[in-house]
Amino acid sequence: MNRLCKKTNSDGEKSFTDAEGLGKGAGTMMERMREMIRRDYRLTELDCGDYASQKLNGMTFRICAFQAQGLGHVSMMQASGFFGLMAMDTLIINPTWLDLPLLSYDRVLAMGNDTLIYELYDTLLSPVDLSALETVQTRYEGLPAHDTGQHWYDPIKLPVSLARKGKKAQRTAFDACARDYLAAYLAAAKSASVCDPTAKQEKAAVYVEGLLTHGGPSTDVFLKALGREKTEKLFRTVLFGTKKVGC
Repeated sequence: MNRLCKKTNSDGEKSFTDAEGLGKGAGTMMERMREMIRRDYRLTELDCGDYASQKLNGMTFRICAFQAQGLGHVSMMQASGFFGLMAMDTLIINPTWLDLPLLSYDRVLAMGNDTLIYELYDTLLSPVDLSALETVQTRYEGLPAHDTGQHWYDPIKLPVSLARKGKKAQRTAFDACARDYLAAYLAAAKSASVCDPTAKQEKAAVYVEGLLTHGGPSTDVFLKALGREKTEKLFRTVLFGTKKVGC
């Protein structure tokens, strides 16, 4: 069993341990984020097979994926390595029942730096009110901005995306930013339209297939370490859920 999900709550849902991820307390952040989603949507864990635990390039990756009833596909990944000098948390929400943008969250601690990246991608079928996310952007303008560089997907990355990079000593503020942004996203879900899951998945698949074709910072790492076939299956079935999980 994936140690990342070895604890089970009263609803029978497996949860992240506090011992994994961004050092001490980081598992708690991922657990909090999972609980934030679970308050509104029932989570059913999906079988990730061999992808649940991978060792790549000196890093150990642990992955869980869930079906969030009424929302869509949710995946969480934690990675650690290099004798504790680097750690990363990732959350992906691919909404299929509600017309929200696809959400990707990355948090990296390395060499005393704390990097937080929230990216929203335009998989929308109709307009949605994202003003709450703009409010969070403004609230955390005091945290140092992070330049994520130029990528092929920039035209579909929404302006409400957020990237910050500071020192480990600023972790409390970065934690608050991470929670507030996710809370604003989930709040936007309450006014989002129910949509056609098939049409929604087609929009998400364009982004996912673009990653596999044109690459990206994380995509390139997996392509090099796992090869194309395994990476395609990981992205389509586990991380983004654009195809049925059957690892």
